[in-house]
Amino acid sequence: MTEKLSTYRGKRDFRKTTEPSGAVTIQPSKRLRYVIQKHDATRLHYDLRLELDGVFKSWAVTRGPSLDPADKRLAVEVEDHPLDYGDFEGTIPKGEYGGGTVMLWDRGYWEPEGALSPEHALKKGDLKFTLDGSRLKGSFVLVRMKTDRDGGKRTNWLLIKHHDEHAMGEKGDAILKRETTSVASGRDMPAIASGKGRRPRPFMLSEPAIAADAVWDSSDGLAAEARQATKRKTAAESPRQGKGAMPKFIPPQLCKSQDRPPLGRGWLHEIKFDGYRIEMHCEDGRIRLLTRKGLDWTKRFKKIAADASHLPDAIIDGEICALDENGAPDFASLQAALSEGKTESLVFFAFDLLFHDGEDIRKQPLTERKSRLESLLQVAEAGKSIRYVDHFETGGDAVLRSACRLSLEGIVSKKANAPYQSGRSDSWVKSKCRAGHEVVIGGYATNQGRFRSLLAGVYRDGHFIYVGRVGTGFGADKAAMLTGKLEPLARANSPFTGIGAPKKTPDIHWVEPELVAEIEFAGWTADGQVRQGAFKGLREDKPAEDVTTERPVPPDQDRPDAKESARSELNRVSKAKASRKNAKAEVMGVLISHPDKVLWNDTDPPVTKEDLALYFQAVGGWLIEHVRGRPCSVVRAPDGVGHEQFFQRHAMPGTSNLLELVEISGDSKPYLQADRIEGLVALAQAGALELHPWNCEPEQPEIPGRLVFDLDPGPDVDFTTVIDTARNLRDRLDGLGLVGFCKTTGGKGLHVVVPLKTGRGKSPGWEEAKDFARRVCEQMAEEKPDLYLIKMAKKLRNGRIFLDYLRNDRKATAVAPLSPRARPGAPVSMPLTWTQVKAGLDPMRFTVQTVPALIKKSGAWKDYGSSARPLAAAIRKLG
Repeated sequence: MTEKLSTYRGKRDFRKTTEPSGAVTIQPSKRLRYVIQKHDATRLHYDLRLELDGVFKSWAVTRGPSLDPADKRLAVEVEDHPLDYGDFEGTIPKGEYGGGTVMLWDRGYWEPEGALSPEHALKKGDLKFTLDGSRLKGSFVLVRMKTDRDGGKRTNWLLIKHHDEHAMGEKGDAILKRETTSVASGRDMPAIASGKGRRPRPFMLSEPAIAADAVWDSSDGLAAEARQATKRKTAAESPRQGKGAMPKFIPPQLCKSQDRPPLGRGWLHEIKFDGYRIEMHCEDGRIRLLTRKGLDWTKRFKKIAADASHLPDAIIDGEICALDENGAPDFASLQAALSEGKTESLVFFAFDLLFHDGEDIRKQPLTERKSRLESLLQVAEAGKSIRYVDHFETGGDAVLRSACRLSLEGIVSKKANAPYQSGRSDSWVKSKCRAGHEVVIGGYATNQGRFRSLLAGVYRDGHFIYVGRVGTGFGADKAAMLTGKLEPLARANSPFTGIGAPKKTPDIHWVEPELVAEIEFAGWTADGQVRQGAFKGLREDKPAEDVTTERPVPPDQDRPDAKESARSELNRVSKAKASRKNAKAEVMGVLISHPDKVLWNDTDPPVTKEDLALYFQAVGGWLIEHVRGRPCSVVRAPDGVGHEQFFQRHAMPGTSNLLELVEISGDSKPYLQADRIEGLVALAQAGALELHPWNCEPEQPEIPGRLVFDLDPGPDVDFTTVIDTARNLRDRLDGLGLVGFCKTTGGKGLHVVVPLKTGRGKSPGWEEAKDFARRVCEQMAEEKPDLYLIKMAKKLRNGRIFLDYLRNDRKATAVAPLSPRARPGAPVSMPLTWTQVKAGLDPMRFTVQTVPALIKKSGAWKDYGSSARPLAAAIRKLG
C-alpha cells in the first residue's frame, strides 16, 4: 500500500495541508465505494475516485460528469489517493499541490460491468461501471484515449454516460448547476472555504454496508471520534424551554408506513429495530423502563436499568432488542430471553431525548435533541447495554437497500427539524424490507389434535375483522407455548365480525381476542387477507384493541407541491385527467406508478401497465413454478410495444426488494431472480414484458433442469408443418425415455420442453445437454434435409424449419411458460396439451387478456413435475 501511495505522499507536505496521509486504516466494505469531489484549484474541476485494491483510482474530470450520453468528458488520470481521502472536505493551502477548496459533491458505491475484472479493464483502457450514489446513478464508461492505448505517458480518458433510465438529453450537465452543496455537510463552496458550518459526515469510516455494528453502535472507534469532533453541542447552548417536573409518561411518537423512504433533503434515516419500544425515565439515579402503554417493565430489564443508573435526569425514547450472532436485532430471540428471564445480553437503542435536566425539549428540532442525546450518553459513560442510534442524512433508498442486505427489518425516516409529537404523524415514516404486521389471535386450528395455524384479525371501526391464517413459524416449543396460552381463553362462538372468517369445524377453536402476535407475511390479497403469514412472536407490550390494519402508502404523497396542485382552480375535467395521470395503483401490495400507461395499444381494449400487473397476479401461481430459483433475464419496454426495448440480465440500481439478486460464477454482477408472485408484479412495475429464465435446475445454475427445443419456421412454412414437427419430436424423445411438453412461443413457432430428473449421482452438465439436443436435431435434419436445418443462416431457411437446440447452454434462456411477449397483440407463450397440438391451433388466441380464464380450465402440463427423467439414460440410448 505504501508503494501505491508513494506518488501521492511525495507531492504533499502534511505539515502544511490537512489532507489525509493515508495512515488511517479503512476497513473493507462489502461494496466498492466512490466519491466525486468538486475541486476549485487552478481551475474548477471534479475529481472522480473509485475504490480498488485498497486505494482510490482517481481522475480529474475537467468539466464535471454529464448525464448526456452524447457528452464525452475529458478525465485526466492522476495519482492513487488513500481511502480516507473519501472523507476529506476543506481547503488545501495556496502554494501546496492542488491548492484550493474541496467539496464532497457526491459519494456512494460502484460496480464493474462485464466479464473482465476491473484491473484488467483498466489495463485494457475500457472500464464500464455502474454508480449508485446520492446524485449520480446508472451506467458509465471510462475509455482511455487512443494515444494512450499503447501505454504512453499520456493519461487522458473520456468519461461517458451509457444509455439507461438515468440518462438525460441535452441538459446532461444541469445537475452540476442544480447541486451546489456538499452531500456530506450541506455547505456550499464559500462556506467550506471560510471553514464555517457543519463539517462533513464520515462515509469511509461509518457507512451502512460495512457491518451491522456500524449501524447499531457508533459510540466507539474512529467514526465516533469524527462525529464527536464535529457535532458536539452542550445542553447549555440550547434555548431553554423552562425548568419543570419530569412527566410521569409521554405517549410515544409513531410512524406512518410508506413503501419507500421520503425523497428530498431534510430527513434523517435510522435503522428500524425489531424489538420492544421502551421509554427510559432517569430521575435522581432511579430508573423506570415503561412500555408504549406506560406499563413498568423495569424488573424485566435489570441489567439495562443498572447500566442507566449513572445517567442524569432525562427521558429517553428507544427500543430494547436481542441481537443475533451477526449483531442484528432478532425478535424471536427477544421473546426467548423474556420467557426464560435471561435478559442480561439485551440492548437498549436510544434514538431520541424528550426531557433533560428539568427541561422538556420535545419542541426542539430532532437534530438538536439527538445531538444532546449523543453527548449525554458519552459524557455519562452509560453501560454497554445502552447504545446511541446514529443516522444518515442522505440517500434514504441506499440506506434501505443496505438495511435489507443486512437482513434488517427496514428504516425509519424522520424530519430533521420536526418536534416530537405523540401519536402517529407525517414526520416519522417507516419503510420495510419485508412485510410485517401485528395481529390479534381470534382462534387456532388443529389437525388430528396437533397445532396447525392461528386465525388472525385486526380491529377496524370498532369491529374485529378476520385477516387470514398464520400457518408457519411454529416449532414444537412455540406450538406448545401458544396452546398453553390459548386454551384458557377458549370461547364457544367466533369473535370475528363480518364475512370471511372460517366456519366452525371440529378442528377450529375460538378464543377471546386478547393475545397480540407479530407476524411476517408476503403481502395482502385483493380481499384484504395476509399471504403466507409466518409467526414471529407474541407482543405483550401492546393491547389488542390498538391493533389496526396498516397498509403502506405511496411515498411523498403529502409533498407541498402535491398539495398546491390539489388546491389549484382547475375545472372538473382537468382535475379528473390530472388525477388519473398521476394516479397509482396497488397490486399485491406493490405500488404501480402510471397504471394507465398503455403497453400494447393494438388490442381492444389496450393493455395497460396495471393490466400486466393483474395478469401476473392471476397466472402467478402457475408461472412462478417455472421461474423460481432460476436467474431470469427480462425484456423491458417502459413505454410499451413499438417503443425502445432492451434485454436486461443483471440487476440495476433501484431493483425492487421483492426480487432476488443471485451471484453467478464467472460474472461480477448479480442476476435477477423472481421467487414469488409479488416479484412478478414488481417486474410489471418496471415495464418488464417478457421473462426469460435459465433452463437450470432451481437453485443450481450449473445443472440443466430441462431441455428446450425451439421450432422456428422460415418464410412460407405452413403452421400445420410446425405442429407435425412438434409431434414428431415428441415421439422421438419418447423413444429415448424422455417426456416432452408443448407450448406456443408467442410468435410463429412452438417449443417442446423436456423436464430432467437430477439428484443421485452426477447429472450431465451443460455441454452434454447441449450436445444431446444438437444430435437429436441433427438426426431429424439428416432424415429430412429439405424440411429441417440446424444452422441459423436466414438465407437457408426459406421453406424450412430451424431446429434451434442452442437454448440448452448454461447462460442461454427461453421465454417462460405464460410469459407475455413484447409483440403486437399482447401474445402469451401458452402451455398446451398434446390434444391441442393439432390442425387449427391458433397461437394468437392466447393473449394477456384471454389466458387468465383459459389457464383455469386447462389441464396442460399437469404432469410436468412427475415426468422428469434422467438425461444420462437418454444419452446412452441415443448412442
